[in-house]
Amino acid sequence: MKTEQMKTVLFWDIDGTLLNTKGAGRLAMEEAIADLTGERADLSSLNMGGLTDWDICSQILEQCGLEATAENIEKLQNRYVEHLPEMLPRCPGYVLAGVREILEQLRDRTDVLSVVLTGNMEAGGRAKLAHYGLDSHFPLGAFSGRSRDRVEIAKRALILAQQQLGKVSPDRLYVIGDTPHDVRCGRAIGARAIAIASGHHSVEELRNCGSWSVWNALPHPRQFLETVGVGLGKAVG
Repeated sequence: MKTEQMKTVLFWDIDGTLLNTKGAGRLAMEEAIADLTGERADLSSLNMGGLTDWDICSQILEQCGLEATAENIEKLQNRYVEHLPEMLPRCPGYVLAGVREILEQLRDRTDVLSVVLTGNMEAGGRAKLAHYGLDSHFPLGAFSGRSRDRVEIAKRALILAQQQLGKVSPDRLYVIGDTPHDVRCGRAIGARAIAIASGHHSVEELRNCGSWSVWNALPHPRQFLETVGVGLGKAVG
């Protein structure tokens, strides 16, 4: 009698977890706000980590003295996604260590589903993934849209996974991110939160906010897959 495979879902943040654009998003936002106001704004001091694009656009508009209406936010977002593809090649961005190796190990597995869970709007998030050659690993993704709440996005990501796989045990759900916002998302949907201290948050800070596991960087694929309970070289094809 054939045993049914245990399904595992990995929800991946983009910025600071999969890749670092080295400021391409900020430059695209600066161009976008210049399009709307006719004046350049320096956004280098704005902390965007873990926020949704909707929330980031709202803050930028307010910083520039504009009302953060839904109409203005959408105008800014539209200009941003027009500029982002031209800014990505100008910045020395990179895929974080271990990401490609882990995703390649997961590519043909039938027991593991990788889903994007990000505060990026879809057009922006997809542009980043495509520029760094990661888009083929993530056919499914939950993006910000009009949401300012990362938990709402996490709930949508869980629904996407359930539509694909059916019900998945909570101990087979993992959210992988680099900020306390990502950890909060994981806890809100009953998933285990794996935090990567690759950016502005220390190992101690990420551990104290309730992470299930914290790493300085993604480990060797074997260790990663063993941590999420799927092992190397199992259940392919």
